[in-house]
Amino acid sequence: MLRVAITGPESTGKSTLSRLLAEYYKTTWAPEYARQYLEEYGPGYTLQDLEAIAHGQLAAEAAAAATAHEVVFFDTDLLVIKIWAEDAFGQCPAWILRQLEQQRYDLVLLPNIDLPWEFDPLREHPHRRQYFYDLYLNELRNMGATYVEINGPPAQRFEQARKAVDAL
Repeated sequence: MLRVAITGPESTGKSTLSRLLAEYYKTTWAPEYARQYLEEYGPGYTLQDLEAIAHGQLAAEAAAAATAHEVVFFDTDLLVIKIWAEDAFGQCPAWILRQLEQQRYDLVLLPNIDLPWEFDPLREHPHRRQYFYDLYLNELRNMGATYVEINGPPAQRFEQARKAVDAL
């Protein structure tokens, strides 16, 4: 089964792209667990909360993969947790770093920040989008990940993503 993660900064269309790709390929996707967690417990969070979110994201990925057909899509991944933890708390739990070293995706899609920022009470950094995009890009390069940068309006993003998945 092909595993495709969509990662990157806030408000870049990751959730929409994940859902659309899953619909197109008639398969499953794992929504971003952080959203569910923060909606339940509130927007204030600790490093321990990020660890709980990481565990929830891994469980969501496993559940989506268990019922997928040929390909499965993940709206965010542990790289999001790593960057989030390091930015907010100056550190990332060691088990998350180990998991990142072991976890592999057949493809990672990195949506660019060229979509307009959309307010959401759970989003934090409207003025640091380029900074975060550069962090994700550098991390993916350093990890040796197979990734594709996605940009343009939503329809173009979908076509770029579909072509990247089809190329697998």
